Amino acid sequence: MAPYQSSKKVMSGIKDRLNLTDVVRALRDVFAADEVNPDDVKAILRAYRSNPKDWKKYTKFDAARYTRNLLDGGNGKYNVIILCWSEGQGSAIHAHSNSNCFVKVLDGQITETMYSWPEKEDDEEPMHVLKKTQVNVDDVTHINDSLGLHRMENTSHTDTTVTLHVYVPAYQECLTFDERSGHREKCQVVFHQNLENTLELAKEDSPSLPTEQEAETALSVLRL
Repeated sequence: MAPYQSSKKVMSGIKDRLNLTDVVRALRDVFAADEVNPDDVKAILRAYRSNPKDWKKYTKFDAARYTRNLLDGGNGKYNVIILCWSEGQGSAIHAHSNSNCFVKVLDGQITETMYSWPEKEDDEEPMHVLKKTQVNVDDVTHINDSLGLHRMENTSHTDTTVTLHVYVPAYQECLTFDERSGHREKCQVVFHQNLENTLELAKEDSPSLPTEQEAETALSVLRL
């Protein structure tokens, strides 16, 4: 199994000014390796300075709920999604199906509230807040199920928010939690737009969602 590159080596191969297509291409290059350092994913996302000219054409807002717009299905090991949050919109408290979630704010602000897992599945107790963080433009966050659960919210009543997410591996359903009781239920994950063919990348076969075997491989690929 080939060793993963260090963040310094990855960053040395990235030009000074990235556009969004460069980010997607750099992620494809990193995930072509047998093992991936999560710091490299963070380094790529941090190297990109948000530019609305890059991503605005991929956004789609909905007054009823935030939207998930698939930008790149990756190589079966991950996917890249743009989320659009209208004023006051937020997610449910949720887990990530053993996936690693990287988030970069492209526009506005997002508030991340992290929670601990309920101690017992049948207990009826309020969810315990670990911390609450305001994430600003160009900030990058990372979470997985070993770190806890979270909820993302655009708390502004006047401004929208746009975020870029990388999930390793991609998943089709996750657990959501009731804040007052801790009760959990499975929730299907959907996309409002599939934008894979709109990026100016070399034509590649790139599945939107991995098979079960590919997802298991992706879990072992990401080195924690």
